[in-house]
Amino acid sequence: MTIEQFIMRVHAISKIGLKYSSDPYALENYQELMELSTEMINQVVEQPLETDFYERDLYPTPSISVRVLLLNEKGKFLMVKEAADGKYSLPGGWCDVFDSPKQTAIEECLQETGYNVAIHKLLGVFFRDKYKPKMQSLISEYVIYFFGEIIDGDNNFSHEVTETKYFSLNDLPELSIKNSEIEIRRALQSIKKGVSDFD
Repeated sequence: MTIEQFIMRVHAISKIGLKYSSDPYALENYQELMELSTEMINQVVEQPLETDFYERDLYPTPSISVRVLLLNEKGKFLMVKEAADGKYSLPGGWCDVFDSPKQTAIEECLQETGYNVAIHKLLGVFFRDKYKPKMQSLISEYVIYFFGEIIDGDNNFSHEVTETKYFSLNDLPELSIKNSEIEIRRALQSIKKGVSDFD
């Protein structure tokens, strides 16, 4: 665990305490912990962050995203070029509340590639904190990888994407922080072996 993750764990504990504790002394302590953790995290990051990292009045949990492997007849997979940084990722995104992971995967593919897809298989569930640069891992994240198939569509992608293109492991472009080579490799192995992988 990095120092940044340790501080964020303390921040999450203070959030839980403020929500569920009824003891006035404990509430004062949890409030102080929240303020201290906010001050501490802003001392170790390059840019000041929001005061309340867990704005929803819920028990803090990891964020969840999805990624989809869409293969062509040559075994290459479709990637999207992010408008924000010019780097590439597999189609996907954050899971929205009240949408299933599968539905999120379908909607994200349509938005980012312009294609309607069918989701055929769960390939893996990975603990993204293992694959992200230290300073990008303040909020813990799980990612769900799916195997999908293009049904139809016109490659009319959203403003968040500037290009879609097929790649193989041997000719990977510069990857966005949203995915890593090892995750993609593990997902491809899941297709080959016929079993799901997970952390």
